[in-house]
Amino acid sequence: MTFASHIFRHSSKQLRNAPGVLRQDHAILVRWFSHSNGSVTSRGNVAHHASGDNTCLCKSCIGSASSTPMFTRSYRAVNTTKGQNGLAAKADQTSVSGMVFSRGISCSDVQIRRRFSTNSDLPAHQEIGMPSLSPTMTEGNIARWLKKEGDQVAPGEVLCEVETDKATVEMECMEEGYLAKIIQGDGASGIQVGEVIAITVEDKDDIEKFKDYKPQASGAAAPQEPPASTPPKEEVVEKPVSSPEPKPAKPSATPETDRVFASPLARKLAEDNKVSLSSIKGTGPDGSIVKADIEEYLASGKKDIPAAPSKSETATVSAINYTDIPHTQIRKITASRLLQSKQTIPHYYLTVDTCVDKLTKLRAELNALQEASGGKKISINDLVIKAAALALRKVPQCNSSWTNDYIRQFNDVHINVAVQTDNGLYVPVIRNADKKGLSSISEDVKSLAQKARENSLKPSDYEGGTFTVSNLGGPFGIKQFCAIINPPQAGILAVGSAEKRVVPGSDVGEFKFASYMSVTLSCDHRVIDGAIGAEWLKAFKGYIENPETMLL
Repeated sequence: MTFASHIFRHSSKQLRNAPGVLRQDHAILVRWFSHSNGSVTSRGNVAHHASGDNTCLCKSCIGSASSTPMFTRSYRAVNTTKGQNGLAAKADQTSVSGMVFSRGISCSDVQIRRRFSTNSDLPAHQEIGMPSLSPTMTEGNIARWLKKEGDQVAPGEVLCEVETDKATVEMECMEEGYLAKIIQGDGASGIQVGEVIAITVEDKDDIEKFKDYKPQASGAAAPQEPPASTPPKEEVVEKPVSSPEPKPAKPSATPETDRVFASPLARKLAEDNKVSLSSIKGTGPDGSIVKADIEEYLASGKKDIPAAPSKSETATVSAINYTDIPHTQIRKITASRLLQSKQTIPHYYLTVDTCVDKLTKLRAELNALQEASGGKKISINDLVIKAAALALRKVPQCNSSWTNDYIRQFNDVHINVAVQTDNGLYVPVIRNADKKGLSSISEDVKSLAQKARENSLKPSDYEGGTFTVSNLGGPFGIKQFCAIINPPQAGILAVGSAEKRVVPGSDVGEFKFASYMSVTLSCDHRVIDGAIGAEWLKAFKGYIENPETMLL
């Protein structure tokens, strides 16, 4: 270990003995740790900085940020957004009780910051932030802590279970130490990614010093700036009010009828602010109410008086019985992604009926073999997934996604399967479905569906899909529906139920029964043109109506 790392490990004791170091300009220490020339070679050089010389920049006193792995991680953690100049700004902003250095890990999953302080009550410690455990995760919940305050932790040990936007994932510890303080306890929800959830220390004796610890709010000053810009807006509103409108106040005589005359703009403004027009005297032609009258009324501060709900309105609201159900993380992220899909992806839909008589016959034969060998039964949905995967192999344009610069066509076929649970909708992925056998697909679907219901899916279980299959026919008997595309994919297949129909036979005047299943392909028109979507459905229908071709 280099001498610079030794300084970091034992900084709490050394900084108390050398308070002059912290009284120096923060930029000097930043240059000392981030400069690209030289290295820290002796204790004397450190003491030279503590002597009070603010202009010392000799090579022997300037440390290299790349001289030790610790400094490299420290620079990278702070420099992710502001660059080298932002390093000094970050140090000044977060230096409340002493110089602050951040140490992160190259992986973006877990955010850890090590802080140093001259205060004897706050020794060297690490702030563990809410990890980003999926590409779409912006906030998470703490399901439960597996470690208690005061417990010793080691790399690889599970600290807590985090409920992400898709599943509940175990968060592991990255370094040795002791869990000194849990900031966000069991059941804490809506925690933003990067927000501090716990504190760890290296020495067990330091645990008690963090009993009343509260993390610093790094962006507390930022939100206070916008209100400063609001007074000019009030001045702009007051100018038209004080303009020559009050002079022609003579025609404000009360009309003989109960009708209130007002301009359309005044009525709209009064409606938005819940102002009764009958309580305002108009200054417009023939006593009509204009926009300036509403603005003057609002500026006078009387707008809250007519806004009070009447007794009848209050009784109506209180008479409605309802229950507020909190959003789960999976439901919130599903809502935002589906809203984004409908707003940004040009959907169109293609529907086709497929005869499934041969498919059901083949399924019965395969299940007889499965039962004899002790395997799991194959469902119609398993055969649909296989047929969809082979159709994507035959028509690869549908196995693609849209970007602003190009269309990305995937070489592998990974099928997401929609699974409904009590917590929301999950879409675990069957990887390389075109290359797997039906028994393997069946086992994967049943295993992933069980994990989804238990809320134990891992990111590798649902990320990386290239196409989605949603089946509401088999479980719920839905005849036909149109599904919303799962971005960034370009297509999703909605599978309805099979029903018997009377169809013409081979001879004239002959009729017979046949089972038909309706499927609807939702396409992103930016990627899949109508002819390409129809070609894919033709290939899919061929595999369903002649299932023996899937075995070739």
